[in-house]
Amino acid sequence: MKTILTLIFGIFISTAALANTPAQVEKVNTIEMGVELNISIEKKEATTLKVARLYKDKNYRTKKALTFTTKNNKSKLA
Repeated sequence: MKTILTLIFGIFISTAALANTPAQVEKVNTIEMGVELNISIEKKEATTLKVARLYKDKNYRTKKALTFTTKNNKSKLA
């Protein structure tokens, strides 16, 4: 009985929602305008390829040169 009343209530609500159709909306006059596209594409040939190197530290090269290692720097096993 409860399910039948629930279904009837749901159908009643849905029909009431459909009955509330909004008033007809007037159409708006639109203006059509033409658009001209004048696009020129120029191709440039790449003659050289340059690579820029980025380092986190600005003194990277000097620190790398100062931290040289020799064979005597390595740890020895006892």
